[in-house]
Amino acid sequence: MQFQFAILLFFAAVAQAIGGPRYKLFPPRLRAKGQAGPDAKISSRELETSGSSSGCSDGTITIAAPKPNIFGGLTNDEFANVTAFLHQNKFLNLTAVSNATAWDNIILTIDLLQPNKSDAINYLDQGGPAPPRYAHATLQFGATLEPYVQEYQVGPLPITNQSAVTELNHIYNSGKGKQRIYNADALSIAQFQYRVGIQVANITQRLLNGTATGSATDNLLVGSNDPVIHENNRTVQWNQFYAINTGFAFDETILPTGLEFKADITGRDPSKWSVVGWYYGGQFWPTTKAFMADANSPGFKNLGTVVDGSFGSTDPEGKQLPHDNLYPPTTLQPQGTRYAVDIEERYVEWMGFSFYIGFTRDTGMQLYDINYQGQRIIYELGLQEALAHYASVDPLLSTTAYLDSYYGFGPSSFELVQGFDCPAYATYMNASFYTEEVSHTHPNAICLFEDDPGYPIFRHIAADYTTVAKHTNLILRSVATVGNYDYMFEYAFHIDGSIHVTVRASGYIEGAYYADNEEYGFRIHDVLSGVMHDHVINYKLDLDVLGTKNSLMKSDVIPATVQYNWSPGTPRNTMKVERDFITNENDAQINWDYNGATTYTVVNKDQKNRYGEYRGYTIAPASGSIVHLTVQNSTDLGSSANWANNHLYAVQQHDSEPRSAYPYNNQDTSHPAVDFGKFINGESLDQEDIVIYFNLGMHHVPQTADLPLTVFTTAQSSMLIIPENYIDYNPSKATIHNVRVNFNNGVVTDIDTFGTVVPQCQLNFGSVAANLSRYTGEIVTPKYPYDPSAAQVANPGGT
Repeated sequence: MQFQFAILLFFAAVAQAIGGPRYKLFPPRLRAKGQAGPDAKISSRELETSGSSSGCSDGTITIAAPKPNIFGGLTNDEFANVTAFLHQNKFLNLTAVSNATAWDNIILTIDLLQPNKSDAINYLDQGGPAPPRYAHATLQFGATLEPYVQEYQVGPLPITNQSAVTELNHIYNSGKGKQRIYNADALSIAQFQYRVGIQVANITQRLLNGTATGSATDNLLVGSNDPVIHENNRTVQWNQFYAINTGFAFDETILPTGLEFKADITGRDPSKWSVVGWYYGGQFWPTTKAFMADANSPGFKNLGTVVDGSFGSTDPEGKQLPHDNLYPPTTLQPQGTRYAVDIEERYVEWMGFSFYIGFTRDTGMQLYDINYQGQRIIYELGLQEALAHYASVDPLLSTTAYLDSYYGFGPSSFELVQGFDCPAYATYMNASFYTEEVSHTHPNAICLFEDDPGYPIFRHIAADYTTVAKHTNLILRSVATVGNYDYMFEYAFHIDGSIHVTVRASGYIEGAYYADNEEYGFRIHDVLSGVMHDHVINYKLDLDVLGTKNSLMKSDVIPATVQYNWSPGTPRNTMKVERDFITNENDAQINWDYNGATTYTVVNKDQKNRYGEYRGYTIAPASGSIVHLTVQNSTDLGSSANWANNHLYAVQQHDSEPRSAYPYNNQDTSHPAVDFGKFINGESLDQEDIVIYFNLGMHHVPQTADLPLTVFTTAQSSMLIIPENYIDYNPSKATIHNVRVNFNNGVVTDIDTFGTVVPQCQLNFGSVAANLSRYTGEIVTPKYPYDPSAAQVANPGGT
């Protein structure tokens, strides 16, 4: 998570033109060149032929999706046509983004408006028509003293004389898809910050060994808190001076100086803005005059200057590890893929699973219509929002609580590094999104691969035999770099019918100046505190277990004292399982049992297995930490993130409640357009269409090992979605990649491999290693005016 920096007037001007700064630091400055090569493909018939022998193959099984993907997003032509249609509607008074200022009306984003669930199921299951396609457009209206964003529905598509532009209000429980915004004047805010920097330049030069004046020679920059602060009918923000990195690493978030000022930026007239406070070393001054008087006095204490150095560099450093000169183990795929994929429709099949992939600007990768053994188990599974709530003695971080969909997980999902982020043999897919009248494509931003996790799915040894089965899973992965943090999002499908949802966090921490911050974090470098923060990442899970009529069953493992008839006069201390149903939403605001003794299962009461047990899918924590927000009634968040208060929620499905969050909730946290708390209103959960919202994340108190970057091994969180009595047997028994070794007195008498043939071939390791010279960056195509021939390769973020 990261804050907004006024690093250069150029970036501020760009931000103003596109409707406010939506980068946490600045556009990610990744360097790339070259073109991405196409995925290798052979037909399924060819692969089946080669797979029947013991030879090797590098092919991909390609199939045709059973139906076109209605969740997959708009096409390039649709983006262009919707953009032009919006401009033709004169009542919107739109200005092309390339010509716009902060005082113009512009198109911010366009995405696919997801279809109503009932229409989608009629199409998927009943042979009905594809739901009408509509675009979801977010427009910023700057030509007013109170700028705002308004959501619109555009369609039906394709654009015809029957198409219309109408306000999109019904999916926002504030009653209107409209949000007042307070950062439309990014350029003016940057200029104001520089004017403050000029005013105190002699102090920052002496105290911080630098200046932030807007000059090319500056070695300081200014960052501000997020979300916007509203107090006493005023709009304010805290700002801090940060050192600019001196090496290749963009590590400004670990270079705070501790000097902060509070700015009143109410209204749109910069001449009426003012500095209303200063903070340094635990002291607060209500005016610039008072601060300057003390700072220029002989006894003013300098607490230490931050200096960039190798501690922020990611290049190897220190004594080489033993034998690290040798190349590490690498996984291979000797006979090509064992999954089938339709790249164009984003449809995948593997070992009884099938699903469609969607991708949006706000939330990135999403999954739809997940089927297992020919039956839908999940209608929708995907990220909703990610929160990073900080705590510190210093004002800026004390008022910081990022809601990252504002910045967008789509724009932040950059090209993956083959052989590092994912195996080189993985199938890579592009990610496309639209912002500010430009279509962006990030090549190879999603990877799909089968993996051996390094342990068997089951095993047993007996007196004269050992049996063990290989464990493989299918992994779908993307990485979103939202400012300084890198989130790895992963869905893993296992041959036992379970799905594991995992998020991992790496990247640079956002640190605080060390002074007086002992209660909020460790001192991890000379003048740096690893300030504490909570990551809470919210997911939507719309389970459909044998239909849409479902109930939520709770199972408790409890201690018990029981008098059995076979133990007369001697009560026995033991344990039991108690089962009950949670029948309304008010009782479905759930925190996990401290001992892991309670599970929650979505079942269909009308569908039991042959043994009379309810068939269902259980939701349970897996590896890493499972958290909800520590802060209660957060001053920073107001009502904008009520989904973060518990671990798990169950609510009735409504097409008017498609998402728990809204990107612009950070603009006025006390009056959000979507308040998840309003989802919970006592509705029945007894044989209703139920949606689960669950949280992953971690409580992070950074320590010295978080420099330069947090590591995935410790910052990870997972949830399991597990079949419970859903199938009458263990489905992983179906794999032939099983072995039974029979032996007698130390002599192997028989080995049964159940038809598995080990491929025999020579391997040139260079042919399966990643070719990193093909790393591309992103491809951008102007949409207004639309010119497909103008597509060009650019660095991610447009730099």
